[in-house]
Amino acid sequence: MSRSYDRTPAQLRPTTISPGFVSTATGSALIAQGETRVICTASVEESVPRWMEGQGRGWLTAEYGMLPASTGQRKQRDSTKGRVDGRTVEIQRLIGRSLRAIVDLKALGERTVWIDCDVLTADGGTRCASITGAYVALALAIKRVQEEGKLKKDPLTGTLAAVSCGVVGGVPLLDLDYSEDSRADVDANVVMTGDGGLVEVQATAERTPLQKAHLDELLALAATGIDDLKAVQAEAVAA
Repeated sequence: MSRSYDRTPAQLRPTTISPGFVSTATGSALIAQGETRVICTASVEESVPRWMEGQGRGWLTAEYGMLPASTGQRKQRDSTKGRVDGRTVEIQRLIGRSLRAIVDLKALGERTVWIDCDVLTADGGTRCASITGAYVALALAIKRVQEEGKLKKDPLTGTLAAVSCGVVGGVPLLDLDYSEDSRADVDANVVMTGDGGLVEVQATAERTPLQKAHLDELLALAATGIDDLKAVQAEAVAA
């Protein structure tokens, strides 16, 4: 099977993460995974939502959006429609709860981290790229707040990345681009910690039911991709 970038079934698309892409954010990164590109920022506020005040814990939440020209055919802005579409809500909730899985909210203190993921170009895997890039933005933001002496303890309990995988033409593939995703028999998004803990698995059988053996195979494939992404993240955070 011919794949973009002459990849094997178990290879990621070429992936780079550029830290500090938005200088005005507390932490930021531009992730490029093949033709998919997402700007991720982390902004820290010294307050929490009213319903959390006085509990001695912080909060992390996320917003996600696709720029109008990100898919070639112009996508109408949510602000113009007057509402956020269901897909956007689903993805930003996924990003937020995924990142909260590796944050000690008590150690964060009564402050809020806002994660914003804006898709510049979309060629499949935007939610996974957003999570992977958002972790770097978050880690850089936490590092900056620590350097400012506002945090006594690192609230990050681990690393986090996400990758897509699926079955196309009977073949399990890692990191689907749009052309593969649009004809996949099975499509999955896997969010995993750096030590192999599963945070979320979204798997859908598009045409034929998913067998447990196939799911195990896809999870193993995703784990190899997460290991590769973790190395790219570590380099970006250390830069």
